[in-house]
Amino acid sequence: MNILIILVSYLLGSLPTGFLVGKYLNNIDLRKIGSGSTGATNVLRNVGKWPALFVFLIDVGKGLLAVKIAQHYTDQGLIEVIAGLSAIAGHIWPIWLRGKGGKAVATGLGMFLALSWKVGLASLGIFLIVLANTKFVSLSSISAAILLPFFMFFYLGNFIHSYFFISLIVGVLVIWKHRTNIRRLLKGEESKINQN
Repeated sequence: MNILIILVSYLLGSLPTGFLVGKYLNNIDLRKIGSGSTGATNVLRNVGKWPALFVFLIDVGKGLLAVKIAQHYTDQGLIEVIAGLSAIAGHIWPIWLRGKGGKAVATGLGMFLALSWKVGLASLGIFLIVLANTKFVSLSSISAAILLPFFMFFYLGNFIHSYFFISLIVGVLVIWKHRTNIRRLLKGEESKINQN
């Protein structure tokens, strides 16, 4: 059962929401334009605001549902976090798109909303605060990723917990996926949310 949960979580995460929206609405391949990501930000810049919101919500739902399925069928915290991580892996490396997907910010948010809604909302709050002040989606995502383990530690009260270790892993993974954005930020070349 545990293996099936992990497999289903990966396939759920692999659902290429942004890619399908781009193809259906504008007949474009998001992997070949803009940032090359199939996530909501690239949808926003190349398809539109409402399609981007739709993609964001579905991508959040993928991470949340993966963990909720694990929680329904098992009481093992380790399986819950592996299911969430599998959904994130599916989003980043989707089988349907030959491993070229998004950056896992929305799917990661969904995962942590399911593991601890307080931690999830705190991370979302940081994202929105930084976005409102800088207009950089990438910097907002990186800031939330950096603070995620700290939020999880304060929620748990200790370091020895699978939730804390997975928050570290996901935080590092999100930062790694934004490595080109970091370089552009340092050079002053990163586009703001209201720029193409």
